[in-house]
Amino acid sequence: MQELWDLFRQMIDPEKIIQMGGLALVTAVVFAETGLMVGFFLPGDSLLFTVGLFCALGILPVPVIWVLLALTLAAIVGDQVGYWTGRFLGQQLFEKKDSRFFKRKYLDQTRAFYNRWGGSAIIMGRFVPIVRTFAPILAGAVQFPPHTFILYNVFGGVLWIFSLVLAGYGLGSAFPWLKKYVELIALGIIFLSVLPILRTWWKERQRLKAEAHL
Repeated sequence: MQELWDLFRQMIDPEKIIQMGGLALVTAVVFAETGLMVGFFLPGDSLLFTVGLFCALGILPVPVIWVLLALTLAAIVGDQVGYWTGRFLGQQLFEKKDSRFFKRKYLDQTRAFYNRWGGSAIIMGRFVPIVRTFAPILAGAVQFPPHTFILYNVFGGVLWIFSLVLAGYGLGSAFPWLKKYVELIALGIIFLSVLPILRTWWKERQRLKAEAHL
């Protein structure tokens, strides 16, 4: 159990991900978070920002253009895999029982997001944890037109990757002395990465408490 917990902590720590596997592992994480139902807990936003920051500071010795191209491709392909997974599963997806990694409420949250924003949810959902993972799957399950989906997918993927990676890169380029405080920055990023998980846990705890008092 301790080994599993240690692995989980490493997989939500952007700095560890970059140190363990460099651009290859970061690319795999981006693909998993956008294309696989079990990837919802991965630190997408904070990881992208950290990659850009580390590129600028020389900690990740890869030209930022290659980072942008690799991660954009991973994000687009990941969403396409999610879409066709949802398309294949169809109604079965809504009948699937809750498990350790899958909760029906994640689909409900994503559906509510779709109902509010329509097709734009595919783009905006890129910036929302959990919705980012389940939006393409739900789009496939409800038979969203594939040619329209790929247009939203490409635009959303480019916007998500470029905005966050370049934000981190810009910060690192403007303030190179931040390299002295990488550990403190990493701790702050880990905290921000864990916040969505803690928020989800807290809401679930409050819901269970409310149900217990009925």
